[in-house]
Formats: sequence, C-alpha cells, structure tokens
Amino acid sequence: MSDIKFGTDGWRGRVADDYTFANVRRCAQGFASWLQDEGHAGKAVVVGHDKRFMGEKFAATVAEVLAGNGFHVFLTDGPTPTPVISFSVPAKGAVAAVNITASHNPPEDNGFKVRDANGGAIDPAGLKGIEARIPAAGDAEAIRSIPLKKALDGGQIVYFDPRPAYLKRIADLIDVQPIKDAGLKIVVDNMWGNGAGWLSEILGGGRTQILEFHAGRNPIFPEMLRPEPIPPNVDAGLAYGVQMGADCVCIMDGDADRCGFGDENGNFIDQLRVYGLLAYYLLEIRGERGPIVKTISTTSMLTKLGKAYDVPVVETGVGFKYVAPAMVEHDALIGGEESGGYAFRGHVPERDGIVANLYLLDFMVRTGKRPTELLQLLFDKVGEHFYGRIDTRLIGNEMKQEAQHLLNTMDITGKTLGGIPIVDLVTIDGYKFVMEDGGWLLVRFSGTEPLIRVYTETTQGDRVDDILRDGMRLAGL
Repeated sequence: MSDIKFGTDGWRGRVADDYTFANVRRCAQGFASWLQDEGHAGKAVVVGHDKRFMGEKFAATVAEVLAGNGFHVFLTDGPTPTPVISFSVPAKGAVAAVNITASHNPPEDNGFKVRDANGGAIDPAGLKGIEARIPAAGDAEAIRSIPLKKALDGGQIVYFDPRPAYLKRIADLIDVQPIKDAGLKIVVDNMWGNGAGWLSEILGGGRTQILEFHAGRNPIFPEMLRPEPIPPNVDAGLAYGVQMGADCVCIMDGDADRCGFGDENGNFIDQLRVYGLLAYYLLEIRGERGPIVKTISTTSMLTKLGKAYDVPVVETGVGFKYVAPAMVEHDALIGGEESGGYAFRGHVPERDGIVANLYLLDFMVRTGKRPTELLQLLFDKVGEHFYGRIDTRLIGNEMKQEAQHLLNTMDITGKTLGGIPIVDLVTIDGYKFVMEDGGWLLVRFSGTEPLIRVYTETTQGDRVDDILRDGMRLAGL
C-alpha cells in the first residue's frame, strides 16, 4: 500500500517534507500506469500549475514522467486557473489532466490534483486505483521519465496557451457586454493566485472599472492565513472594496476554482448564500431548468428552490469527486459544495470561480440591484438562512479516534442543539444532525487536511453560536 494517500481531490502534502520531487514523480507514475490500464496509453494529457512555490518545476517533472510513459503532454505556458486547466482537457482532446496546486491550503503545502476526460474530478474508485499503482518509495527503476528539453525537442511535451479556447467558452456561456457597459466599480481579490487578470481581460474596455487586489505572485500569501475565500482571509480585500467605493468584491481562491463575494458595504456573503443566489439566478433570471447537485454540507435553500421551480435536487458526499460524476449523470444545471466551489451546465463539471463571479455580476446588471438587494430577493423566496463553521486542527490520531468513537456510539434521543431537538442523524459523509426546525449541523473530518469541521445552517440567526458550541461538545472538542 502506498504511503501517499489520495483524499477528496487528489494528494496534498507539505513542501520539502513529504511533497518532494521524488514523491511527485511517484504520483505521476501511478497516474500514468492507471491511465494505461484504463485503455488510454499514448493519448494526450494536460498538465498545469498554480503560483505556489516551485509550481512550474513540479509541473515540468510530472510532464517528464507522463512523456516517459508514452503520453503526449500539453503543458500550460504559465500559472493557470484550475477551471481553465479542466476545460483544456476536452478542448485539446485529452483524456486527463494533472494540476499542481494545493488550492486553498496553507502556503507550506502543494498538491497533485487529477482530472478525467470531462475535465471533472475523478471518482473515488479511480482515485483508489491511482493510489494503488504508485511505486514504492526508493523504487527509482519503476519510474519512466524523459528530460524536459529532450521531450520538448521531440514533441512529446508541447507548451500551449489555454486562454483563447477558454475565453471563447466564456462568450458562449454569458454575454459580458452589458456588464462592461454597466459602469460598475468592481474589486477583484485574487488572493495572490491564478485568477489575477482574468476578469480584467474579460470585462475590460467598457465603462465598468476592475480594480485588481492581491494580484501578484507571493507564495506566502500575505494578509491572509491561506488563500481560502472566507473570513478572515478576505478581510483585507473587503476593506479595500469599501475604501474604493466598490459596488461589490469578487473573490477567487489561490487556483481560482472557488468563488467568494462581498457586498457593497464590505460584508462577506457566505458561500451557502452565494450558492442560493447562483441557483436562483439560473432558475429565475435566466429561466433555465435542470437538476441541482449539492453536497451534504451545503445549503437547504437549494431544496426549497428545487420545490419552488419543480427541479430535482441530488445530494452527495463532500467533494467534487462526488459532485462531478453526479452532474454528468443527471445533466445538472448547477453543482456545488460548501467550500465555495460551483460548476455549471454547458461548461465542465468543475468548480469555476471565474464563471461564478461573472454570473453574480450578470445577476446584478440584469436586475439593477445591489448584492444586499439580491439577497433579499432570495430570502423572499426561501426565507433567511444563517450559516457558521468551526475548524479544529487534529493533534494526533488519538484525537480523531476519540471523536469518531463518540459520534459512532451516539444516541440522539433527547439531545438538542442550541435548544432545538435533534430528529435525525444522516451519515452519508460525516455526521449530519437534522434539527426539528429543519436546520442542521454537520461534523466531518476533512479529506485534504488534518481537520475536523463543524458546520451549521439554521433559519434562527441568534442560535448559530449555540448550535456550533453544542456540536463541538458532541464531538468531544
């Protein structure tokens, strides 16, 4: 069994500790072997990276191994948003992609993210198959590789610019001219990541003004704990929006697959509410219909919207390794999760922070309303919902085992959260306690980091802190 474990979205590790060139080569060989066993020998694979430390060098290392295994490699010519890399898979006629990114993880981390022929996350069975084929540490003879220069000279690796094809797809998804002409002032917080410059390029040349923030490359991610688009990481960008008198703040995480959003007053709109806004926009403003795919950890507002517009709502485990296959299976209108990742029909089954922000801006322009007014439209339809989350770092395996024991042996009879009786426990992914009023609390172990997360959503805003506190007690935290 490999010592490298593929979690929710691939493998992530601490740079220079377990995330080394040797281990990246092992992962690349495991992926190449899996692709060959799946019948894809000799086909094309896309490889890209983000702006983290040595990202381009790790990506080149992956390309060398894939080329050494007989694959034709399209290597991005610079840091590229995850959704653009994913879109490039079908656009280039490739069968898969490797993306060197740790997304929203702390600055010390990097990752090895894999994608299928649709550009979506590989399902859990596929991830286990890749993991099982990773050579043992120190088995250098098991790894086949061609030096980058030799592979470039021989045509096995080709640098390419993914922008033109992706920008053409954007034009198919949305008419951006009204946004350009609207005269908005938009702050874009790129969180030092790959999203920098994309909204400026897409929306430039009109009356609307785009103000880029945290747009350079800085792998230590100043002014934030990590490039995750939630407070407190977004506080500096929101404050800049207020300073500049912005109509809204568009936020993207480090690899630009996740979306955050701030209103005209500099307040953060949480990711559950953003998902509700996006679904409402597609159903009500664009008049589209189709299934909604949601993870167990995201908003109940989607269930209410599904009933209101007579569209099915499909619930999955946490992570796009579940969401992407469900979107393909059901031809879903939208799919998403609590972390701020949303994917859309007509695109790729992959989170796309660029498209999500464009849709929110289009929502503003089509209705002539500010973000706070858009929220009120949503609440008029489904009622006001409140959300909270607490992340606790696990100190050793014993802490995790104790929490699991408490949760696995729990009898919910007579128990309450924030004074509200618990009526059901759902264990699709983690431990979801459903309360009498329809609210819920989820306790779940992260698939990418040593964290235990406690989340809640309720229609009673004054109960959020009490519900979270009681949820922490249930897990022994």
